[in-house]
Amino acid sequence: MNLLHFLNSFFSDGANWHGENGIPHRLLEHVQYSAIALAIAAAIGLPLGLFTGHTGRGGYALSAFATGARALPSFGLLVLMTVWLGQLGTTPAMVPLVALAVAPILVTAHEAIRNVDPAPVDAARGMGMSPLSVLFQVELPVALPLILGGLRSAAIQVVSTATIAAYISLGGFGRYIIDGLAQQTYAQVVGGAVLVAGLALVTMGLFWAVGRLVVSPGVRRRR
Repeated sequence: MNLLHFLNSFFSDGANWHGENGIPHRLLEHVQYSAIALAIAAAIGLPLGLFTGHTGRGGYALSAFATGARALPSFGLLVLMTVWLGQLGTTPAMVPLVALAVAPILVTAHEAIRNVDPAPVDAARGMGMSPLSVLFQVELPVALPLILGGLRSAAIQVVSTATIAAYISLGGFGRYIIDGLAQQTYAQVVGGAVLVAGLALVTMGLFWAVGRLVVSPGVRRRR
């Protein structure tokens, strides 16, 4: 059977559209894992990246951290956390996903603030604006497109990698891939892989739409 036959077999099966193993339920689980991991990573990475970018400190440390975080094997970290915590559940799955997402968010936020044109920043300081006002009213609006790019990159990586949660008995689209391989039901494997790829593309589109809404037209034109 070729790829199209596998896809037709998977998506035309009514059993794949209902119940706990149905596509809508697995989609909800996958989005939930991804959203939680991205929210935690953003809560860690954005404040730290904005602060270091605004103050100009910690650039080398961030670069070293990002290199180390990207080198971490997500699957190996998942197994390690499961053994260390001695439990199956959401917590062991969140650790590798958050570690994966923090690096692009943190580094991109730092670099976005550092690359803001210094002329308006100096003018704002000369007008007596406080450091926080300079950051949030001058630097952040200009840096927002790059910051959103870092969030988009992190979100796509998390959505694509959240399939590993199924290895420790969680749900999501990875359930189709893990179970399909175990049962040698390759239509299920192909269907799960296509669903993950489709969700990653939808995520990319959502961040593009958010960028169009929140980034000012003047900043978009300059970029």
